[in-house]
Amino acid sequence: MALVGCGGEDGTGTGSGTEGSTGTPATTTETPATTSGASTSGGVEPTTSAAESSTGESGGSSTSGADESSTGGGSDAGPFEACYEGVFVNGFPGVNYDGLDMPIGEHCLGTNIQDILEVDRVVFLGDSVTVGTPPTGTGDYYRNILADALADRFALSFGSNKLLWQSANVFDGTAGVMESGDFASCAEWGARTDDLIAGNQIEDCYPENTRDLETLTIITMGGNDLSRIAQDTGGGAKPGAAWDLAESAVDHMRESTEWLKDEANFPNGHHVVFANVYEFTDGTGLVESCAAAGLAGFEPLDSLGDALLVIGWMEDQYARIAQDTGADFIFMFEEFMGRGFRNADPTAPGYRGPGGQNWFDLTCIHPTPTGHGAIADMFLATVAE
Repeated sequence: MALVGCGGEDGTGTGSGTEGSTGTPATTTETPATTSGASTSGGVEPTTSAAESSTGESGGSSTSGADESSTGGGSDAGPFEACYEGVFVNGFPGVNYDGLDMPIGEHCLGTNIQDILEVDRVVFLGDSVTVGTPPTGTGDYYRNILADALADRFALSFGSNKLLWQSANVFDGTAGVMESGDFASCAEWGARTDDLIAGNQIEDCYPENTRDLETLTIITMGGNDLSRIAQDTGGGAKPGAAWDLAESAVDHMRESTEWLKDEANFPNGHHVVFANVYEFTDGTGLVESCAAAGLAGFEPLDSLGDALLVIGWMEDQYARIAQDTGADFIFMFEEFMGRGFRNADPTAPGYRGPGGQNWFDLTCIHPTPTGHGAIADMFLATVAE
Protein backbone atom coordinates (compact mmCIF):
# COMPACT_ATOMS: atom_id res chain seq x y z
CA MET A 1 0.00 0.00 0.00
CA ALA A 2 1.07 3.54 -0.62
CA LEU A 3 1.58 4.91 2.82
CA VAL A 4 2.89 2.14 4.97
CA GLY A 5 4.54 -0.30 2.60
CA CYS A 6 7.94 1.25 2.95
CA GLY A 7 11.62 0.42 2.93
CA GLY A 8 12.67 -2.07 5.55
CA GLU A 9 12.36 -5.54 6.94
CA ASP A 10 9.80 -6.62 9.47
CA GLY A 11 10.76 -6.97 13.11
CA THR A 12 9.30 -7.63 16.51
CA GLY A 13 8.78 -5.49 19.61
CA THR A 14 7.42 -2.02 19.99
CA GLY A 15 8.46 1.27 21.45
CA SER A 16 6.54 3.44 23.83
CA GLY A 17 6.19 7.03 24.84
CA THR A 18 4.12 10.04 23.98
CA GLU A 19 4.85 12.93 21.70
CA GLY A 20 6.27 15.92 23.45
CA SER A 21 6.45 19.26 21.69
CA THR A 22 4.49 18.43 18.55
CA GLY A 23 1.39 16.81 20.03
CA THR A 24 -0.12 13.42 19.43
CA PRO A 25 -1.25 12.25 16.01
CA ALA A 26 -4.88 12.41 15.04
CA THR A 27 -6.74 9.15 15.56
CA THR A 28 -9.37 9.98 12.97
CA THR A 29 -9.03 10.72 9.28
CA GLU A 30 -7.87 14.27 9.90
CA THR A 31 -4.76 15.12 7.94
CA PRO A 32 -1.41 16.45 9.07
CA ALA A 33 -1.38 20.23 9.13
CA THR A 34 0.83 20.50 6.08
CA THR A 35 -1.02 18.05 3.87
CA SER A 36 -4.42 18.14 2.33
CA GLY A 37 -5.62 14.66 3.03
CA ALA A 38 -5.64 11.16 1.65
CA SER A 39 -6.05 10.84 -2.08
CA THR A 40 -8.59 8.45 -3.56
CA SER A 41 -5.77 6.98 -5.60
CA GLY A 42 -3.82 5.96 -2.54
CA GLY A 43 -1.48 8.83 -1.68
CA VAL A 44 -1.53 12.10 0.20
CA GLU A 45 -3.57 14.70 -1.64
CA PRO A 46 -1.30 16.87 -3.83
CA THR A 47 -0.24 20.19 -2.34
CA THR A 48 0.76 21.74 -5.66
CA SER A 49 -1.12 22.03 -8.91
CA ALA A 50 -0.73 19.24 -11.46
CA ALA A 51 1.78 19.81 -14.23
CA GLU A 52 0.62 20.05 -17.81
CA SER A 53 3.22 17.48 -18.82
CA SER A 54 6.04 15.47 -17.30
CA THR A 55 9.60 16.61 -17.13
CA GLY A 56 10.79 13.06 -17.78
CA GLU A 57 13.46 10.93 -16.17
CA SER A 58 17.17 11.57 -16.33
CA GLY A 59 18.16 7.91 -16.15
CA GLY A 60 20.80 8.18 -13.44
CA SER A 61 21.22 8.96 -9.79
CA SER A 62 19.79 12.24 -8.64
CA THR A 63 22.36 14.98 -8.27
CA SER A 64 20.22 18.09 -8.54
CA GLY A 65 17.04 17.26 -6.64
CA ALA A 66 13.80 17.87 -8.44
CA ASP A 67 13.99 18.41 -12.20
CA GLU A 68 16.13 21.46 -12.90
CA SER A 69 13.52 23.00 -15.17
CA SER A 70 11.10 23.25 -12.26
CA THR A 71 13.28 24.56 -9.46
CA GLY A 72 12.50 28.16 -10.21
CA GLY A 73 8.90 27.62 -9.14
CA GLY A 74 5.99 29.99 -9.44
CA SER A 75 5.91 33.46 -7.98
CA ASP A 76 3.86 32.29 -5.01
CA ALA A 77 5.69 29.01 -4.41
CA GLY A 78 7.75 28.51 -1.27
CA PRO A 79 11.27 27.06 -1.62
CA PHE A 80 10.21 23.43 -1.11
CA GLU A 81 7.16 23.73 -3.34
CA ALA A 82 9.33 25.36 -5.99
CA CYS A 83 11.67 22.36 -5.93
CA TYR A 84 8.92 19.95 -6.95
CA GLU A 85 6.57 22.15 -8.92
CA GLY A 86 5.95 20.48 -12.28
CA VAL A 87 7.84 17.29 -11.44
CA PHE A 88 4.83 15.03 -10.84
CA VAL A 89 2.19 14.83 -13.54
CA ASN A 90 -0.69 14.37 -11.10
CA GLY A 91 0.42 16.97 -8.56
CA PHE A 92 2.82 16.63 -5.65
CA PRO A 93 1.95 13.48 -3.61
CA GLY A 94 3.44 14.39 -0.28
CA VAL A 95 3.84 16.90 2.53
CA ASN A 96 4.67 20.53 1.78
CA TYR A 97 7.37 21.51 4.29
CA ASP A 98 7.13 25.20 3.47
CA GLY A 99 4.59 25.59 6.27
CA LEU A 100 7.39 24.93 8.74
CA ASP A 101 9.45 27.83 7.40
CA MET A 102 12.80 26.06 7.45
CA PRO A 103 15.66 26.51 4.98
CA ILE A 104 15.71 24.22 1.94
CA GLY A 105 18.98 23.50 0.17
CA GLU A 106 19.49 25.06 -3.24
CA HIS A 107 20.12 21.51 -4.50
CA CYS A 108 16.51 20.57 -3.54
CA LEU A 109 17.71 17.31 -1.97
CA GLY A 110 17.33 18.21 1.70
CA THR A 111 17.25 20.99 4.24
CA ASN A 112 20.00 23.50 4.99
CA ILE A 113 19.84 23.99 8.75
CA GLN A 114 23.38 23.12 9.89
CA ASP A 115 26.72 24.56 8.80
CA ILE A 116 28.95 21.51 8.62
CA LEU A 117 32.45 22.88 8.17
CA GLU A 118 34.63 20.48 10.14
CA VAL A 119 34.21 16.85 11.12
CA ASP A 120 36.50 14.58 13.15
CA ARG A 121 34.38 11.43 13.20
CA VAL A 122 31.54 10.00 11.09
CA VAL A 123 28.94 7.56 12.45
CA PHE A 124 26.26 5.69 10.50
CA LEU A 125 23.12 4.56 12.32
CA GLY A 126 19.96 2.92 11.07
CA ASP A 127 18.66 -0.02 9.12
CA SER A 128 19.52 -2.23 6.15
CA VAL A 129 19.44 0.68 3.73
CA THR A 130 22.55 1.97 5.51
CA VAL A 131 24.23 -1.39 6.09
CA GLY A 132 23.70 -2.47 2.47
CA THR A 133 22.17 -5.68 1.16
CA PRO A 134 22.55 -8.16 -1.70
CA PRO A 135 22.16 -8.23 -4.64
CA THR A 136 23.78 -4.78 -4.63
CA GLY A 137 27.54 -5.04 -4.41
CA THR A 138 29.58 -3.57 -1.57
CA GLY A 139 31.06 -0.86 -3.76
CA ASP A 140 27.60 0.47 -4.55
CA TYR A 141 26.30 0.82 -0.96
CA TYR A 142 25.45 4.46 -0.32
CA ARG A 143 27.27 4.20 3.02
CA ASN A 144 30.54 3.45 1.27
CA ILE A 145 30.09 5.97 -1.55
CA LEU A 146 29.31 8.66 1.01
CA ALA A 147 32.09 7.66 3.40
CA ASP A 148 34.69 7.94 0.62
CA ALA A 149 33.39 11.40 -0.28
CA LEU A 150 33.37 12.52 3.36
CA ALA A 151 36.91 11.20 3.90
CA ASP A 152 38.08 13.41 1.03
CA ARG A 153 36.05 16.41 2.15
CA PHE A 154 37.12 16.38 5.80
CA ALA A 155 40.55 14.70 5.52
CA LEU A 156 39.45 11.63 7.46
CA SER A 157 41.12 8.23 7.60
CA PHE A 158 39.68 4.71 7.41
CA GLY A 159 42.60 3.09 9.19
CA SER A 160 43.43 -0.54 8.42
CA ASN A 161 39.94 -2.07 8.39
CA LYS A 162 38.32 -0.14 5.54
CA LEU A 163 37.35 -3.10 3.36
CA LEU A 164 35.93 -5.05 6.29
CA TRP A 165 34.05 -2.00 7.57
CA GLN A 166 32.54 -1.44 4.12
CA SER A 167 31.28 -5.01 3.90
CA ALA A 168 27.97 -6.34 5.22
CA ASN A 169 27.97 -9.33 7.56
CA VAL A 170 25.08 -11.43 6.22
CA PHE A 171 24.98 -13.48 9.44
CA ASP A 172 24.09 -10.62 11.80
CA GLY A 173 23.13 -7.86 9.36
CA THR A 174 25.74 -5.32 10.43
CA ALA A 175 28.92 -3.85 8.98
CA GLY A 176 31.85 -6.27 8.90
CA VAL A 177 33.41 -4.33 11.78
CA MET A 178 31.88 -1.49 13.76
CA GLU A 179 34.84 0.90 13.57
CA SER A 180 37.58 1.68 11.10
CA GLY A 181 39.68 4.77 11.71
CA ASP A 182 37.45 7.84 11.84
CA PHE A 183 34.33 5.92 10.76
CA ALA A 184 31.82 3.81 12.69
CA SER A 185 28.60 2.00 11.79
CA CYS A 186 26.04 0.57 14.19
CA ALA A 187 23.26 0.18 11.62
CA GLU A 188 21.59 -3.23 11.45
CA TRP A 189 19.20 -5.08 9.17
CA GLY A 190 15.64 -4.90 10.46
CA ALA A 191 16.35 -2.06 12.89
CA ARG A 192 13.58 0.28 13.97
CA THR A 193 13.57 3.63 15.71
CA ASP A 194 13.49 1.94 19.11
CA ASP A 195 16.90 0.44 18.30
CA LEU A 196 18.52 3.87 18.46
CA ILE A 197 18.61 5.32 21.98
CA ALA A 198 16.23 2.75 23.47
CA GLY A 199 18.27 -0.08 21.94
CA ASN A 200 22.01 -0.36 21.53
CA GLN A 201 22.99 1.59 18.41
CA ILE A 202 23.67 4.90 20.14
CA GLU A 203 25.20 3.23 23.18
CA ASP A 204 27.58 1.18 21.05
CA CYS A 205 28.63 3.88 18.60
CA TYR A 206 29.37 6.77 21.00
CA PRO A 207 31.67 5.58 23.79
CA GLU A 208 32.63 8.27 26.26
CA ASN A 209 36.13 8.70 24.81
CA THR A 210 34.73 9.78 21.40
CA ARG A 211 32.20 12.39 22.49
CA ASP A 212 34.66 15.28 22.52
CA LEU A 213 35.20 14.82 18.78
CA GLU A 214 33.19 16.95 16.36
CA THR A 215 30.93 14.29 14.94
CA LEU A 216 28.71 13.81 11.90
CA THR A 217 25.97 11.18 12.15
CA ILE A 218 24.10 9.83 9.12
CA ILE A 219 20.83 7.93 9.64
CA THR A 220 18.23 6.02 7.62
CA MET A 221 15.54 4.83 10.00
CA GLY A 222 11.78 4.37 10.06
CA GLY A 223 11.10 2.08 7.12
CA ASN A 224 10.87 -0.97 9.35
CA ASP A 225 8.46 0.87 11.64
CA LEU A 226 6.21 1.54 8.65
CA SER A 227 6.54 -2.07 7.51
CA ARG A 228 5.45 -3.25 10.93
CA ILE A 229 2.45 -0.94 10.85
CA ALA A 230 1.46 -2.35 7.46
CA GLN A 231 1.83 -5.96 8.53
CA ASP A 232 0.57 -5.81 12.13
CA THR A 233 -2.47 -3.62 11.53
CA GLY A 234 -3.75 -4.93 8.21
CA GLY A 235 -2.41 -1.92 6.39
CA GLY A 236 -4.27 0.37 8.72
CA ALA A 237 -7.48 -1.64 9.05
CA LYS A 238 -6.92 -1.25 12.79
CA PRO A 239 -6.49 2.53 12.82
CA GLY A 240 -5.97 2.92 16.56
CA ALA A 241 -3.08 0.45 16.52
CA ALA A 242 -1.60 2.04 13.40
CA TRP A 243 -1.52 5.48 14.99
CA ASP A 244 -0.14 4.13 18.27
CA LEU A 245 2.76 2.47 16.44
CA ALA A 246 3.39 5.55 14.31
CA GLU A 247 3.44 7.81 17.37
CA SER A 248 5.81 5.49 19.16
CA ALA A 249 8.19 5.46 16.19
CA VAL A 250 8.22 9.25 16.03
CA ASP A 251 8.77 9.50 19.79
CA HIS A 252 11.85 7.29 19.57
CA MET A 253 13.23 9.19 16.59
CA ARG A 254 12.74 12.51 18.39
CA GLU A 255 14.30 11.29 21.64
CA SER A 256 17.31 9.90 19.78
CA THR A 257 17.87 13.04 17.72
CA GLU A 258 17.57 15.25 20.81
CA TRP A 259 20.23 13.17 22.57
CA LEU A 260 22.55 13.30 19.58
CA LYS A 261 22.19 17.08 19.26
CA ASP A 262 22.58 17.79 23.00
CA GLU A 263 25.70 19.90 23.60
CA ALA A 264 26.07 18.30 27.01
CA ASN A 265 26.76 14.99 25.25
CA PHE A 266 28.94 16.44 22.47
CA PRO A 267 30.57 19.65 23.74
CA ASN A 268 32.50 20.23 20.51
CA GLY A 269 29.54 19.81 18.21
CA HIS A 270 27.43 17.10 16.63
CA HIS A 271 25.93 17.33 13.16
CA VAL A 272 23.02 14.99 12.41
CA VAL A 273 21.52 14.30 8.99
CA PHE A 274 18.75 11.73 8.63
CA ALA A 275 16.54 10.54 5.79
CA ASN A 276 12.79 10.62 5.72
CA VAL A 277 11.09 7.36 4.71
CA TYR A 278 10.41 6.17 1.17
CA GLU A 279 7.86 3.72 -0.25
CA PHE A 280 7.89 1.48 -3.31
CA THR A 281 4.41 1.77 -4.87
CA ASP A 282 4.59 5.38 -6.10
CA GLY A 283 1.55 6.28 -4.05
CA THR A 284 -0.75 3.63 -5.52
CA GLY A 285 -0.96 1.15 -2.66
CA LEU A 286 -0.42 -1.75 -5.07
CA VAL A 287 2.20 -3.71 -3.14
CA GLU A 288 1.72 -6.63 -5.52
CA SER A 289 3.47 -4.53 -8.17
CA CYS A 290 6.68 -5.98 -6.75
CA ALA A 291 6.83 -9.70 -7.44
CA ALA A 292 8.53 -10.45 -4.11
CA ALA A 293 6.13 -8.42 -1.97
CA GLY A 294 4.78 -11.55 -0.27
CA LEU A 295 8.29 -12.70 0.64
CA ALA A 296 8.97 -9.23 2.04
CA GLY A 297 5.90 -9.57 4.27
CA PHE A 298 3.42 -7.52 2.24
CA GLU A 299 0.10 -8.85 1.00
CA PRO A 300 -2.56 -7.13 -1.13
CA LEU A 301 -4.61 -4.94 1.17
CA ASP A 302 -8.39 -5.09 1.45
CA SER A 303 -8.68 -2.07 3.74
CA LEU A 304 -6.44 0.97 4.03
CA GLY A 305 -8.19 2.75 6.87
CA ASP A 306 -6.18 5.52 8.52
CA ALA A 307 -2.95 4.04 7.17
CA LEU A 308 -3.24 6.33 4.15
CA LEU A 309 -2.44 9.18 6.51
CA VAL A 310 0.31 7.51 8.53
CA ILE A 311 3.23 8.17 6.22
CA GLY A 312 2.16 11.77 5.61
CA TRP A 313 2.00 12.39 9.34
CA MET A 314 5.37 10.72 9.93
CA GLU A 315 7.06 12.72 7.15
CA ASP A 316 5.66 15.88 8.73
CA GLN A 317 6.91 14.84 12.16
CA TYR A 318 10.38 13.98 10.85
CA ALA A 319 10.57 17.49 9.43
CA ARG A 320 9.53 18.95 12.79
CA ILE A 321 12.20 16.89 14.55
CA ALA A 322 14.85 18.40 12.28
CA GLN A 323 13.48 21.89 12.80
CA ASP A 324 13.20 21.56 16.59
CA THR A 325 16.61 19.95 17.16
CA GLY A 326 18.69 21.77 14.56
CA ALA A 327 19.37 18.62 12.55
CA ASP A 328 18.91 18.22 8.79
CA PHE A 329 17.01 15.66 6.74
CA ILE A 330 17.14 14.52 3.13
CA PHE A 331 14.12 14.13 0.84
CA MET A 332 14.38 10.37 0.29
CA PHE A 333 10.59 9.95 0.12
CA GLU A 334 10.24 12.67 -2.48
CA GLU A 335 13.19 11.59 -4.63
CA PHE A 336 12.15 7.91 -4.70
CA MET A 337 8.50 8.76 -5.41
CA GLY A 338 7.83 7.88 -9.05
CA ARG A 339 10.88 5.61 -9.11
CA GLY A 340 9.17 2.57 -7.64
CA PHE A 341 7.31 -0.37 -9.13
CA ARG A 342 4.48 1.78 -10.56
CA ASN A 343 6.74 4.34 -12.21
CA ALA A 344 5.12 3.67 -15.62
CA ASP A 345 1.53 3.98 -14.33
CA PRO A 346 0.14 7.34 -15.52
CA THR A 347 -2.57 7.20 -12.85
CA ALA A 348 -0.09 6.83 -9.98
CA PRO A 349 0.13 9.85 -7.66
CA GLY A 350 3.92 9.75 -8.04
CA TYR A 351 4.01 9.44 -11.84
CA ARG A 352 6.81 11.54 -13.36
CA GLY A 353 6.08 10.79 -17.01
CA PRO A 354 7.37 8.32 -19.60
CA GLY A 355 10.87 6.89 -19.41
CA GLY A 356 10.89 6.41 -15.65
CA GLN A 357 13.25 4.16 -13.70
CA ASN A 358 12.86 1.81 -10.75
CA TRP A 359 15.26 2.56 -7.90
CA PHE A 360 14.12 -0.44 -5.77
CA ASP A 361 15.73 -3.85 -6.14
CA LEU A 362 14.10 -7.29 -6.38
CA THR A 363 13.57 -7.40 -2.59
CA CYS A 364 11.00 -4.60 -3.06
CA ILE A 365 12.30 -2.59 -0.12
CA HIS A 366 15.99 -1.88 -0.76
CA PRO A 367 17.64 0.47 -3.26
CA THR A 368 19.26 -0.57 -6.51
CA PRO A 369 22.82 0.65 -7.14
CA THR A 370 21.26 3.71 -8.81
CA GLY A 371 19.08 4.24 -5.75
CA HIS A 372 22.07 3.93 -3.43
CA GLY A 373 23.92 6.47 -5.56
CA ALA A 374 20.99 8.86 -5.29
CA ILE A 375 20.91 8.53 -1.49
CA ALA A 376 24.65 9.24 -1.32
CA ASP A 377 24.09 12.32 -3.47
CA MET A 378 21.31 13.55 -1.19
CA PHE A 379 23.36 13.18 1.97
CA LEU A 380 26.52 14.68 0.47
CA ALA A 381 24.69 17.68 -0.99
CA THR A 382 23.01 18.34 2.36
CA VAL A 383 26.30 18.07 4.26
CA ALA A 384 28.18 20.21 1.75
CA GLU A 385 25.85 23.22 1.42
